[in-house]
Amino acid sequence: MLSDSDLTALLITLKLAAVTTVILLLIGTPIAWWLARSRWRYKFFIEAIIALPLVLPPTVLGFYLLIALGPNGPIGGFMQLFGGQPLAFTFTGLVIGSVFYSMPFVIQPLQSAFHAIGHRPLEVAATLGASPLDRFFTVAVPLARPGFLTATVLGFAHTIGEFGVVLMIGGNIPGQTQVLSIAIYDHVEVLEYSQAHWLSGGLLILSFLMLISVYALNRRFALPKIGGDL
Repeated sequence: MLSDSDLTALLITLKLAAVTTVILLLIGTPIAWWLARSRWRYKFFIEAIIALPLVLPPTVLGFYLLIALGPNGPIGGFMQLFGGQPLAFTFTGLVIGSVFYSMPFVIQPLQSAFHAIGHRPLEVAATLGASPLDRFFTVAVPLARPGFLTATVLGFAHTIGEFGVVLMIGGNIPGQTQVLSIAIYDHVEVLEYSQAHWLSGGLLILSFLMLISVYALNRRFALPKIGGDL
């Protein structure tokens, strides 16, 4: 039912989603922690920048990233100065674009989870002699576990469904930058609806199962209400 190119697109998509999610968790966790704890009055500028992909058309973001990663852009030109190649139309370029495009889907759940912890658990840990780093890893991270789960699933799922950004940055190179969403578009263009159904249905089922897992596990890990229900 699936051609070799479809299977290759599937592997590239899963690899892209996995790499992007790991990178976003690594860089997004300290950013989300700072946003949740900081009292800087202008931090809403940072929050607006992070949330920009939610309202910005993907082709607009992809266009400017393409310019930046191309041979005449600041990032592509910098790479060429050191003997490297421009990052446009490469898998690395796809990763960079996906990190920017999926950033709010990872940082915002983490920020909400850290904010929901409150100050009391950290203050108690501080009175027991825990350092700021210890308080973060032994108190904040375990209590924010549902947020990490949500951020991981949403970041992974959102990256799988990307189209406009990856098409602008990576083009449509089979075996290199062709992801599932682009493969589906190619099948529809040539009226190969059977293959498009298989790929689209698979993505639909996968996305639905991931969302069910998030809601089920968040319900399981939810903290009990103090005093019970009234």
